[in-house]
Amino acid sequence: MKDWSAGQYLKFEDERTRPARDLLAQVPLARPQRVADLGCGPGNSTALLVERFPDTEVIGLDSSPDMLRKARERLPECSFIEADVTTWTPDPRTDLLFANAVFQWVPDHLALLCRFLETLPQGAALAVQMPDNLREPYHRLMREVASEGPWAARFATASVERKQLPDAGAYYDRLVPLTRKLDIWSTVYQHPLDDAAAIVEWVKGTGLRPYLARLEPAERQTFLAAYSKRIAQAYTRRQDGKVLLRYPRLFIVAVR
Repeated sequence: MKDWSAGQYLKFEDERTRPARDLLAQVPLARPQRVADLGCGPGNSTALLVERFPDTEVIGLDSSPDMLRKARERLPECSFIEADVTTWTPDPRTDLLFANAVFQWVPDHLALLCRFLETLPQGAALAVQMPDNLREPYHRLMREVASEGPWAARFATASVERKQLPDAGAYYDRLVPLTRKLDIWSTVYQHPLDDAAAIVEWVKGTGLRPYLARLEPAERQTFLAAYSKRIAQAYTRRQDGKVLLRYPRLFIVAVR
């Protein structure tokens, strides 16, 4: 459970890539010299960057060996680096730092965003998308199952969930002194999935990972069974039999 699973993540590739497309559409650069895809995962967002900027050097950065393996298979012409985004420093020639769903995992990411902006040359851009979904039932129910099961004492010692994002004003106040243009917006996606079990499969690739990592293999099955039962109760089947996964996300495009 220490590494991410590219296969699990890619079960919902189209839905996970859509926010990256929406973020990239607002990047106001025509011909950047160098682009870095931070938290590139299995290369789905990197592929969008290569398509948008075919004559640009595009690199991908991730801390997961499995994600990078998949990314290299997908885009052998690109360079991919295994590194921690919190300690990595961009090349001075970088014109775009693109980050699709990575900074929500970094506790003090606002300070890191400021540091990255300060390293960029004039006219360069930082484009960020982060899930803002900790209030949604699928996250709330993770916390409930963790606090009520036989493993409750283990989860009570320390939180395993990432922190709630600051509000948009906090990002604006910290980033606007470093930019000549700053765009912040939120989008709520409504993803139709086959059933409640599909919601469980979705979060097994992301938000549920820290919970499962703290459990023994046998406990994971019990935890998932309890969680799955609550998800099935929380999500109503729509007219066509599917369920809607509500997914709020925060977007930032900052230009130096």
